Amino acid sequence: MTEPAPRDPIAETRLWLERAVIGLNLCPFAKAVLAKQQVRFVLSDASTPEALLEQLAEELLLLRDTAAEQLDTTLIVHPDVLQDFLDYNDFLDNADVAVEALDLEGVLQVASFHPAYQFAGTGLDDIGNFTNRSPYPTLHLLREDSVSRAVEAFPDADRIVDRNVATLDKLGIEGWRKLFPGSPAA
Repeated sequence: MTEPAPRDPIAETRLWLERAVIGLNLCPFAKAVLAKQQVRFVLSDASTPEALLEQLAEELLLLRDTAAEQLDTTLIVHPDVLQDFLDYNDFLDNADVAVEALDLEGVLQVASFHPAYQFAGTGLDDIGNFTNRSPYPTLHLLREDSVSRAVEAFPDADRIVDRNVATLDKLGIEGWRKLFPGSPAA
């Protein structure tokens, strides 16, 4: 019997980005920054929320201090901490406090993805939750000005969420699982 291949959180996250986020067009802005190699993938070795918060602050400052042409967005994949979605969701308040403490409000923001992502008022298997389901807990650092430019350039940007839910409704959970066989987000 062969041993299962070791997991590669960055490769799995990149595959999710390519197949779901870009492939299903869940974020019409992602394709360009990936093609231009302006996405930084960080594999966190944090094993405590405190260590992750410290790394988040470091990555926020790096993003702030790096030209957008070089680095437009960062994905911090943290497989060893905040596996429980409720703990992860609580941590997001700390992420917002870090943005504020670093005087980065209106400059950078933190978006959230998790294998067990669940919007308030939805069931665990509600397909709409899959818009924010990733293979591993992930913090997405975004430049506010990049988001604003993308929204201005995209017709009907306010309809993206509705369109995403419709896309996932058509795909269904079984379709999602076929995209990501064996994934914890499936």
